[in-house]
Amino acid sequence: MAKELNVEVVAVEEKVFSGQAEMVVARTTEGELAALPGHAPLLGQLAEPGQVRIKLVGGGEQAFDVSGGFLSITDAGVTVLAESVSPATTTVKR
Repeated sequence: MAKELNVEVVAVEEKVFSGQAEMVVARTTEGELAALPGHAPLLGQLAEPGQVRIKLVGGGEQAFDVSGGFLSITDAGVTVLAESVSPATTTVKR
């Protein structure tokens, strides 16, 4: 099992983030979830307002406020497709 996830965060007009991560946390309409390497395939609708937090390999975290869109988890990694994405002004801890 891989120890890293390939993560892409994409807004309507541009790719906002692309890189390796240890974990991705997002809130969907079904609830908050954390994706780790080896997670089962999943397609979820992002909850609004929402935030996607990415725990980077080697430490650190990136967070994005997202509006609309979907989260896709596959063997290839995690992709967030959102209508709008902006760097989070505050990180929401749950």
